[in-house]
Amino acid sequence: MAGNLTFDALKAAVADGTIDTVLVCAVDMQGRLMGKRFHARNFIDHSFEETHCCNYLLATDLEMYTVEGYAATSWAGGYGDYVMKPDLSTLRPVPWLDGTAMVLCDLLDHHHEAVPHSPRALLKGQIARLEALGLEAKMATELEFFLFEKSFDDIRRSGFRDLQPISAYNEDYHILQTTKEEEVMRPIRNHLYAAGIPVENSKGEAEAGQEELNIRYADPLACADHHTIAKHATKEIAWQHGRAVTFMPKWHHARVGSSAHVHQSLWKTDGTSAFFDADAPHGMSQLMRHYMAGLIRYAPDYTWFLAPYVNSYKRFQKGTFAPTKTAWSIDNRTAGFRLCGEGTRGVRVECRIGGSDLNPYLALAAQLAAGIRGIEEKLELEAPVTGDLYQSRRLKEVPRTLRAATETLRKSKMLREAFGDAVIDHYVRAAEWEQEEFDRVVTDYELARGFERA
Repeated sequence: MAGNLTFDALKAAVADGTIDTVLVCAVDMQGRLMGKRFHARNFIDHSFEETHCCNYLLATDLEMYTVEGYAATSWAGGYGDYVMKPDLSTLRPVPWLDGTAMVLCDLLDHHHEAVPHSPRALLKGQIARLEALGLEAKMATELEFFLFEKSFDDIRRSGFRDLQPISAYNEDYHILQTTKEEEVMRPIRNHLYAAGIPVENSKGEAEAGQEELNIRYADPLACADHHTIAKHATKEIAWQHGRAVTFMPKWHHARVGSSAHVHQSLWKTDGTSAFFDADAPHGMSQLMRHYMAGLIRYAPDYTWFLAPYVNSYKRFQKGTFAPTKTAWSIDNRTAGFRLCGEGTRGVRVECRIGGSDLNPYLALAAQLAAGIRGIEEKLELEAPVTGDLYQSRRLKEVPRTLRAATETLRKSKMLREAFGDAVIDHYVRAAEWEQEEFDRVVTDYELARGFERA
């Protein structure tokens, strides 16, 4: 069994005993799968149309703490329910779990209207804006992460100390070292492919124990679905093999960080590229130039959607392949935006700002919103920048702290018009809470530095 399941195929698999469990999942603010395990017979007989969940799932932090200050849900509001509406087009087998299938859900309110701040709804809204322009997007994300020798449980019991990556040296494109890791990476590739996720390849990345998983481009919603399921599967499959992985952007200050680069292009409804113009410089159409100008101008506005935690900003360091400037370049990995496929029908832009901890639905929605605004405003794209952008002092910087990104999000007129004030206020509160929690905690760094010497 491979690829997506039709509902009829699911019924047949339940009837013959191949599938007995259905994971019914929604996506939370952090980009995680949340939901229930249904007996498959109950799902196909009763619950395929809808089930319910507590509305706090879009108002908690990484620890599932009930954060105060949200208008959408609170103790005063009683923490009621959302409707989880299965999107049956996302039905798929889960080959790494016996007898299991999965379906993703949209979150609806009591009136069966989409919850405006739900990640899938935000992305669908921007896709609809593109469609109104006669355009559609193709997007792809790269997933980078670190693989460790020990298990999640062993590492947690050790207090997250003495972390040993699975390899001892930089394994970028390294076939020998990645052969040693195939007990985990091979099942990740094969199980995901069997689940209908179009995995292209995996490779060693530019640090000891760092991996990269690449998935073929798709429409934006499918791209975000694929990313989310792949990230979830990577954790589960590593756990099954007694290993741990982390998608933290910067798990150690002396190690290279992990990113989630986003590739994107626009296409006309007749299947021709809206980005390619054979007669234009670099093969870039005027529409592409407007779109890229929007991406770049509004990058500070949407940085929080690419870097949502305090740790996210530890990654932005010179000489680490993580960008610090919002400028664009032609095939230059020191820039925030890289032109790829120059002069061909595959011409596209890669946003290199996002970290491995991003929520793909929010990240893709925010970039589409910025690009659409660039088209609407007919923004002019400046000339590409060459050389080492880390050394430039004249280029606009990516917000370097969570506080700075929170303020650019709060003040973004563009995002408020694209998503609505209530949605932006909701995510500003999420950003504020992450900072508040960090600010009250005494870190190991402070203890080691100041316990005796201060």
